[in-house]
Amino acid sequence: MTTSLHPQPEVAETADILDMRSSGAAQRALDYYLKEEVSLSATDDTFFSIKPGISQEEALVHASDLLRSAAATAYESASSHQGNNRDLAFSVVYLIDMAKAMVERSLRAPETQATV
Repeated sequence: MTTSLHPQPEVAETADILDMRSSGAAQRALDYYLKEEVSLSATDDTFFSIKPGISQEEALVHASDLLRSAAATAYESASSHQGNNRDLAFSVVYLIDMAKAMVERSLRAPETQATV
């Protein structure tokens, strides 16, 4: 006969099981495995959020800065590759540059947009 080095867990009391129904973790696990659509969490678990009340201009300026950083990263990646991988990386640089141009265009004053 072999004895287990690890003691067997005790069977949970009925009250303990009922208390777990109000647990957020238990609810998320049940939602994941049993429901087609997962219910929304009571807390906001977003990794990234936009500051409330940010103006459109501030958001566009920040987007332009992000696109400039993405273009620099893609350009550096393209520089270290050869052949098709290099072409793909440079196409990403091109797409980012087009998006950046559109963001910067939307930042111009309305008077200058009408004359362009």
